[in-house]
Amino acid sequence: MNPNHKSADGRPGVSLKRSLLRTLALLAAAGLLAGCGMTVMDPSGDIAVQQRNLIIASTALMLLVILPVIALTFIFAWRYRASNTDADATYDPDFHHSTQLEVVIWTVPLLIIIALGAMTWVSTHTLDPYRPLSRIAPNKPVPADVKPLTVEVVALDWKWLFIYPEHGVASVNEMAAPANVPITFRITSSSVWNTFYVPALAGMIYAMPGMETKLHAVMNQEGDFTGISGQYSGSGFSRMNFGFRSLSPQGFDEWVAKAKASGAPLDRQAYLALEKPSEAEPVRYFTSVENGLFGAIVGLCVAPGQMCVHEMHHIDRMGGAVADSEANRQRLEYDSRRLQGGDEPSGATFPASGRPPRSLEEPEGVMPRDQPGEEGGKTPPSNAPSRPESGPAPTQLNNRPADGHQH
Repeated sequence: MNPNHKSADGRPGVSLKRSLLRTLALLAAAGLLAGCGMTVMDPSGDIAVQQRNLIIASTALMLLVILPVIALTFIFAWRYRASNTDADATYDPDFHHSTQLEVVIWTVPLLIIIALGAMTWVSTHTLDPYRPLSRIAPNKPVPADVKPLTVEVVALDWKWLFIYPEHGVASVNEMAAPANVPITFRITSSSVWNTFYVPALAGMIYAMPGMETKLHAVMNQEGDFTGISGQYSGSGFSRMNFGFRSLSPQGFDEWVAKAKASGAPLDRQAYLALEKPSEAEPVRYFTSVENGLFGAIVGLCVAPGQMCVHEMHHIDRMGGAVADSEANRQRLEYDSRRLQGGDEPSGATFPASGRPPRSLEEPEGVMPRDQPGEEGGKTPPSNAPSRPESGPAPTQLNNRPADGHQH
């Protein structure tokens, strides 16, 4: 490039400066992109590898249509341009049908759809997260003497709890597992929906309160990986991450021994304290876990006096509790928003919940509130939804269904 080159306005070196700026911007962008990880496309677990292969195969099949269409768009635009006078590019306004084109237009997409359908059918069953693993790597079935590691996962606000029932330990925001050993995850949540996701291990699995979901996976490489929450769940969502340590068998035994030697027991009272909303929680361990704690978490009955969900299901199957229904209803009330203890996580207040706001700042689009209300807030306008009173269900919900009603 000539340093004496002059721009259109006669100023020397302007084009050179602009070129240098563009080059520096490109180098900076390349440096930023160099730090991006491609974990999803370069995973370390067999399930994630099969999912990666499924993505590549599906994309390749769809490109069989996309690439020719893009290429033909440019070819047709060039061949049938107004300045082209070749005889084989003549404009024919009477053209209306071509059997050859119809065969290609319908056959190729049909074959691709059939191939995608077959891949979807096979992979849906092969990669079913509830299905126990039949292999730990390609051409490497699960050894008969290997017992899967069971890990109970609880999504809290805003942290992760991992319970190892077979080893009697638990941890917060860190889990470990031996490489090349199948892992059976039992997943639930304490309050709101979340997603358990270790990109290097397997795809996202929902964590839902009052329910248990499963995941079977295996990590084939040793190393430290990152797990995240894949669904927004409040102000602490962005820091709701955890470490996944894939270790050798000896390293995993040392990790369990470290957990047993540090921390405190995880009983129901300790869990209720841990369940309170908190952000950026450090890694910590529990030396022991109270029997049946995970089942109580799933059943929403960790707190004393609570009735578990499965108990109510049993009562319903037996025809209901009749006179004891009201008492049972009170025992089933689960303080999922932690209002009773004053530990409600940040989220919807006024007007979505019908409670006074915790800030004097006016929400956008809401009518002004002039009167002071409880908790230092202001009284919501008359059209705000009121907070529902605790009590039995409306009478019409307790009526017996008409004869022949199908549930």
